[in-house]
Amino acid sequence: MPRLSEVITALEKLWPAERAESWDAVGTVVGEPDQEVTRVLFAVDPVREIVDEAVKLGADLLVTHHPLYLRGTTTVAASTFKGRVVHTLIKNDIALHVAHTNADTADPGVSDALAGALDLRVVRPLVPDPTDPSGRRGLGRICELDHPLPLREFAARAAERLPATAQGIRVAGDPEAIVRTVAVSGGSGDSLFDDVRASGVDAFLTSDLRHHPASEAVSHSPLALLDAAHWATEWPWCELAATQLDEISDRNGWDLRVHVSKTVTDPWTAHAASNPTSSAMGAPN
Repeated sequence: MPRLSEVITALEKLWPAERAESWDAVGTVVGEPDQEVTRVLFAVDPVREIVDEAVKLGADLLVTHHPLYLRGTTTVAASTFKGRVVHTLIKNDIALHVAHTNADTADPGVSDALAGALDLRVVRPLVPDPTDPSGRRGLGRICELDHPLPLREFAARAAERLPATAQGIRVAGDPEAIVRTVAVSGGSGDSLFDDVRASGVDAFLTSDLRHHPASEAVSHSPLALLDAAHWATEWPWCELAATQLDEISDRNGWDLRVHVSKTVTDPWTAHAASNPTSSAMGAPN
């Protein structure tokens, strides 16, 4: 069985910490370098439900996309939510490793996994990494559909292919508009509108779109918007990352057992749709 330090070295080759944004908090959060690793769990969020799942599974290593501590802290007291996570991990000899923005821009990365889940062909990065001479790394992806689809059908595909959440898929644009090219970005994407418009795609699928940036985006162009739940756009990366580690394990003869959590950690739990047949017109007074 490999030691944690060996597994972490392999993971850092996939997602080097130096490729993370300066504000990010990636890498190993807890873990004894010499401990043996036999079972690994991948998940989006390092929350209590996921840690409890890792304990029940008997995992030695939990790899998450989102950081546990993105900002500084002065305590890991078990009376706090995040402190309880740290205590549970350490008591059960479970290491925690984070790959966040360094996984977003990787080749393949979070947006490649999102494109794959939607059966899209990746053409190039939306925002290329200038340090990558191959032109494959970067933020987001420009993609093509094998066959053009009306926006409503493409939205239905996204709702079917991505993990189910209370939000589902919100859509802005003409439902009958034909979609041939799509920009995708796992996680929050409205900071990328300038790049998306410059790319000339028909649609942009991402998450956490805010009112004003979205309103301005559709006012500037016929660009269609598809807004999925943040968690749902990033979960496909867990499957991709698990496959990558499986391949590394096979090459090294490690015989790791690699798992992907299917626990939904999207914070929204219900959705009440507006009544389109209501006789009341316009906003309430």
